[in-house]
Amino acid sequence: MAEPARYDTGMAVRREVLGDAFVDHAIAATTPFTAAFQDLITRYAWGDVWARDELDRRTRSCVTLALLAALGAHDELAMHVRAARRNGVTPDEIREVLLHTAVYAGVPAANTAFAVAQRALADAD
Repeated sequence: MAEPARYDTGMAVRREVLGDAFVDHAIAATTPFTAAFQDLITRYAWGDVWARDELDRRTRSCVTLALLAALGAHDELAMHVRAARRNGVTPDEIREVLLHTAVYAGVPAANTAFAVAQRALADAD
């Protein structure tokens, strides 16, 4: 896929998953220092990986939640809790993903992830 097409695909997927308001804010906040990173995540994360057909978006959201919780990436986790809801993941399923994460990534990581997810879910309501 040509780079412009991959960027366009990535931007479309990014908007579908995260919502226009979030993406517009991220784009508006882009600086010369962060521009290359914004381009990278749009092309690579959204245009390549999230655009693949082998996993549906609900599954990708669940995997992403578990990984971000395990990594302690709290800001990204909150964003992806909201994205998971856009992708049809229920609050009960988010809870189950975080319970599963506790077993494999540790209780402290899951404890914090539960707090972040609970705030993100409350903010979305």
